[in-house]
Amino acid sequence: MKPVPHATSLRRAPVQRRSAERLTRILDACADLLDEVGYDALSTRAVAQRAGVPIGSVYRFFGNKREMADALAQRNLERYVERVTERLKGARKGDWRAAMDAVLDEYLAMKRTAPGFSLVDFGNQIPVGSRHGEPNTRVADRLTELLTDYLVRTPDADLRRVILVAVESADTLVQLAFRVDPQGDEAIITETRELLRAYLGRVLD
Repeated sequence: MKPVPHATSLRRAPVQRRSAERLTRILDACADLLDEVGYDALSTRAVAQRAGVPIGSVYRFFGNKREMADALAQRNLERYVERVTERLKGARKGDWRAAMDAVLDEYLAMKRTAPGFSLVDFGNQIPVGSRHGEPNTRVADRLTELLTDYLVRTPDADLRRVILVAVESADTLVQLAFRVDPQGDEAIITETRELLRAYLGRVLD
């Protein structure tokens, strides 16, 4: 079982393995219930019941359901970075197109399969239904650091700006694809991939 990252919204970070496993169960239950009942109907008591832990265990880590959703979003980001990192292990260094495909494909896979992801993803929709730029900036920063060695580029201001623009553009278009089709409209996803290739090619080729 992978440890849960220490999200900034945690009241108290888990120290012992048993505590970390309990936190994992709480976040798993939160994710499942988000898909089943939505954010408005989500409650800390329901999460405790689903996770099989006392309600006090939930409040040990979180003051309210918003903090739980924040922690879930942070865990989503950590898992996303892990997936992209694993995907790039077999790719040829310097091949930015393979890197871009990994970044986009793993995001799409999580959109389609990760419980609760469609409602909170990396925090872009917290409060649910609103989208703001801070999480995309965090995603862009993480991707810049992750891809620097792979792309054989210095993580300077220009590269950070390019990746942020790519992340913001892809985020907007992927949201459109999933509004058109709950599984992601393939035609729009194809257009998104072509747009990213054209934009990034200007800088990375």
